[in-house]
Amino acid sequence: MEDEEIIALYWQRSEDAIYETNAKYGRLCRSIAYNVLVSREDCEECVNDAYFAVWNAIPEQRPARFAAFLGRITRNLALKRYEYLTAEKRNPAASVSLSELADCVSGREGPEDAAEARRVEAAISRFLSALEEHKRVVFLRRYWYFDSIQSISDKTGFSCSKVKSMLHQTRRRLREYLESEGIDV
Repeated sequence: MEDEEIIALYWQRSEDAIYETNAKYGRLCRSIAYNVLVSREDCEECVNDAYFAVWNAIPEQRPARFAAFLGRITRNLALKRYEYLTAEKRNPAASVSLSELADCVSGREGPEDAAEARRVEAAISRFLSALEEHKRVVFLRRYWYFDSIQSISDKTGFSCSKVKSMLHQTRRRLREYLESEGIDV
């Protein structure tokens, strides 16, 4: 079923919308949630919460790219759940991925930083758009989907050392790009 048809089912408030969403994007959502949570039970709960969030969001919005919309909701819910579940302990994969980016992007939060956050998001989007596709894929697999180096290597066919090197170079270039845009890192 096409995304427009699935969105129409949400607008009609048909429960088939959730069934069709799961049929088409369930594997993607589970992959995103599992890479953050590393627990099948938590992953399933997060995916169900994502479907509920989409159910509540769709009448207000009509997303242009449904897969990205759903993926972002799933990822944000998984990160919130991860934060809740791990006050003392940490998921090494997610922690390592996020700590690798610490030199490029600060973790400031607060209402006064909302405009700056949008500016940083736009700059990162421009940077990623300018990257060669294979470098962009590796970068997103690591920092959006939280894939391990080995997993990225398996999916792309690059050696683990090549993946690490690409990530290191891309982070360095991102930092330089953000600084050239006048963004403090």
